[in-house]
Amino acid sequence: MRVFISLILLAFLATACGGTRDPNAGQDIDDRRRAELGSIFGTQGMLGSGGDGGGGAPGIAVNSYLWRASLDTISFFPMAQVDAFGGVIITEWYSMPEAPNERYKLDVYILGRELRADGVRVAAFRQVRGADGEWRDAPVADDTAAKLENAILTRARQMRIETRAQVGE
Repeated sequence: MRVFISLILLAFLATACGGTRDPNAGQDIDDRRRAELGSIFGTQGMLGSGGDGGGGAPGIAVNSYLWRASLDTISFFPMAQVDAFGGVIITEWYSMPEAPNERYKLDVYILGRELRADGVRVAAFRQVRGADGEWRDAPVADDTAAKLENAILTRARQMRIETRAQVGE
């Protein structure tokens, strides 16, 4: 279990140290604005965020910072289902190389359009391989889900700060 938590924290630290990339590098302000206005749904997407600064992106019905931070934080897990509109990420079972007889699965739920502490929920599942080779459900440390939620929230806040610094707010 310690290995799993250490791996999660290591992944979080590695992503936190990553550089900031401007996806629109090479475009001037007028080109960006023209691209935004050219969209059939405008800059707010089909649902619109109402200009509340909630971090919603076009086509995503949940907070985009929480969504991207969730994907970033658990990126080493293979994904089974990823639904940006509903805010659901479900991973496949994943075994760490140093612990091949145990595996983990995560369900991550983004609960709204605002960047709030209660805006993300993680459910963690663990199985261990028995002597007969069959996988059996096993308990997960009580604080595992909370640590993952905190890592996602921290990364989301970092992303929001980076975005605002780029925009000049």
